[in-house]
Amino acid sequence: MKRTSKGKHVLYLIAALGMLMYALPLISIRPEAGWVSIFGWVWAAFAFLVIGAHLHFLLGVDADKQRALDQVRKAKLQEWQKKWSQDTHRHQGVE
Repeated sequence: MKRTSKGKHVLYLIAALGMLMYALPLISIRPEAGWVSIFGWVWAAFAFLVIGAHLHFLLGVDADKQRALDQVRKAKLQEWQKKWSQDTHRHQGVE
């Protein structure tokens, strides 16, 4: 199983929060601003997505799901190895 450091996600979360806190007062999200307003809304939405993704990882919401996927991956690997072993023995018997 691949292990990742939570420290990296904490750092990225703090960086994203800092950028959002700095940029929100500067972004023009007034309806009469036109394209500038659209850009501001989209940029803020992406920033919130990044923050949400890092919070999701840090809170471990998908830890059970990851364990289940790892079990499926191991079962498929064992099945593949068994099939490969049977094919190898069958071919060796033919030759």
